[in-house]
Order: sequence, then structure tokens, then C-alpha cells
Amino acid sequence: MNIILFDDPAIRQNLLPLTFTRPVADLRVGILTIAEKWGMHLGENISYLTQPYLQPKFNTIFGTINLYINGAVCPDEQLLEAVRGLKIGEALYDGETLVAANGDNLEVHTLAELTSHISSGRKECGQCTIIQELWDIFLQNGQQIRSDFKLLTAGRQSQPVNDRHTMTYGEENIFIEEGVKIRAAVLNAENGPIYIGPNAVVQEGALIRGPFALCEGSYVSMGAKMRGDVTIGPFCKVGGEVSASVIMAYSNKGHDGYLGNSVIGQWCNLGADTNTSNLKNNYAEVKIWSYAQRGFKNTGQQFCGLMMGDHSKCSINTMFNTGTVVGVSANIFGAGFPHTFIPSFSWGGAAGFEVYQMHKAMEVAKKVMERRSVPFDEVEQAVLSEIFVQTQENRIW
Repeated sequence: MNIILFDDPAIRQNLLPLTFTRPVADLRVGILTIAEKWGMHLGENISYLTQPYLQPKFNTIFGTINLYINGAVCPDEQLLEAVRGLKIGEALYDGETLVAANGDNLEVHTLAELTSHISSGRKECGQCTIIQELWDIFLQNGQQIRSDFKLLTAGRQSQPVNDRHTMTYGEENIFIEEGVKIRAAVLNAENGPIYIGPNAVVQEGALIRGPFALCEGSYVSMGAKMRGDVTIGPFCKVGGEVSASVIMAYSNKGHDGYLGNSVIGQWCNLGADTNTSNLKNNYAEVKIWSYAQRGFKNTGQQFCGLMMGDHSKCSINTMFNTGTVVGVSANIFGAGFPHTFIPSFSWGGAAGFEVYQMHKAMEVAKKVMERRSVPFDEVEQAVLSEIFVQTQENRIW
């Protein structure tokens, strides 16, 4: 069976700016991306049905039997059983949301095409875990770490800590992959599992409380405090204090400063002593910018910090107010609190913004990616160029 993870247009719009640069299924929630979860559970090849400008990077592969799955839905055992049992033409729904459909040899290119070809057997799958809003990523992260931990460690033996100065609590809930180095740290997995990925490093004095995931090749710096419900994606460097947050991949928060109830994309850098507010002084529910509504939207959450799109950077001592949304490839600096919505390709801070010129943004992206031996090729350039055009209307200050 061929698995195609499709973007629901309404959900994708809600998840901007993170979905400017990736399909919904490429979002990391827990230890794995949503696509990686489905791939491991079903043991099948995965491809994507997403925006046309993203297809050269995240392509669609059709087969003789195509199973279409909503890329915002996280699998669980009950859902997996229902998906495997779908007959040709049958579809699973959670309310009005299409979760999965057996399209047989059907080749479609939009969700509308897919729904128009589903002819029989509408089934309700019960309540699913669907990442429908930006804040769902950090809200669901702890539970998804627990779920992914079981999937990744089933029938396997953890590597030993091999450091007599490191203290562990709830050692049965700690899993360490090959090549990990841990020195004089405290790992407390009594309230949730701790997963340390291949070749990751936990430096001296780090305090880590589960649920926590440190993915392949990433670092937790000296004296850092990871307070639970935290995922550090592959090839990141993280220090300071982090709580209930997800960092996708290839991003750095290497120094002191607080990050809470936040989601950071790829290729981002938070300068030394960057701090995010995740709670309003009046304890009111947080509103954040919604690309779908073209205005601010109530999250229904008392805690909500920073949502930052790929390739964005901020300088030392940057302060982000509660519920700040930063687009793709923004460069933020200066004293004071910048706006709580910072459009893609913005350059500036509290004193004001101007357009971050495309050729300069490209130069920085190329340097940053080449430092990690990742090519900044024509496909990457085309994606950023398209986002620059799509977000032009937001850059009005």
C-alpha cells in the first residue's frame, strides 16, 4: 500500500508560518514528525500532497493502491486498526474532518478532488489527535513523546549512561541511543520518558525532566534546564531554560534565556539572553496572529509564547511578548518588545521594521545551511522566493 499524506487546506492555513516551508505532516510533535510516525507504524513508503511550490521538495508518489491520510493526524492503535481496515472507496472522518481514505489507484492533486471521488462507506473514527492550531504542537507534545518513546524503544535495549557523575531517576523510562555523551547531568524520568537520540550530547550540569526528547546530533549545553514536555529536534544546540516547547531541527538557542510554550522552526537562531513571555500580567487568555483570519485570534490558552517560522533570527537580549508570531526569514534586533506579529522577511525591532531584502536573506540562508553541510540549492531558493511573494501584503508597517 502506498501512503500519501495530504494537507487539509484549512488546517495548513491555521499552522502558518510553520507550514510556509513544509507540509503539515513534516511538523515534529513528540520525538518524530507526523510523517515519520505513520511510516514507522505502517512500514510503508510515505509521500506528500501539499502546495505546488513545495512539491519539488516534498513530492507525491502514486502507486497501485493509494491510501490518503490527513497529514495533521497523529496515529494511535485504534486509528491504525481503522485505517488498515479501509476498503476501496471508504473514508474515515472525525466530525467533518477527513482523516483517511482508500483511493485504490486514484491519483488526485487536491483535497477537493479526493473527497469528490469517495463514493461509499463514510465511517467515523472517533476522536483523533489532530494538530489543528499552532499551540496544539506544544499542548500535545508531552503525550506524543510518550507515544513515540514506546514505538522507538519497543524490544530494544538502551545504551548505559557510562558516567558516574550523572544522576538518573526513573531509569526504566530513559532510553539512550548509540554515540551519546552525557557528563555530570541529572535525568529525571519519573513524570515522563527521556529519549536521547544518536550522537547527542548532554553537557555538564544540565537538568532534564521528562517528558523530553533530544534528537540526533543535538546538544544540551552546560547548566541548561529542560523542564518537561520539551522536544529538541535533530542537530540543534540548546541552553538556558526551556519548558513545554518544540524546536524543529537545525536551530540554536545556545545561551541563557527562557523559552516556554513555544514552537521554533528550522534554521533559526535565538541570541544570548533571548526571553519569551508565555503568560500575560493579567492572566488573560492569549491572542496570537492568525494568517487564516488576517487578524488576532484567541487561543483559549493562558500560556502561549513564541511561534517562529524557519530561517528567522533574533539578536542578544531580545524580548518577545506573550503570543508572538514571527514569520519566515525575519531578522529581529534592538531594545524593547517588538510587535507580537512580525511578518516574513522583516528586518528591525521595536523601533520599526523594513523589508529584509531577498538577496540578503538568501545569502544568510546559504551560509547557515552550508555550515551544517546541507546544500542551499535551487529548490530551497525557489521556496523562499515564493514565500517572499506570498507574504508581501503582510509587510505593511
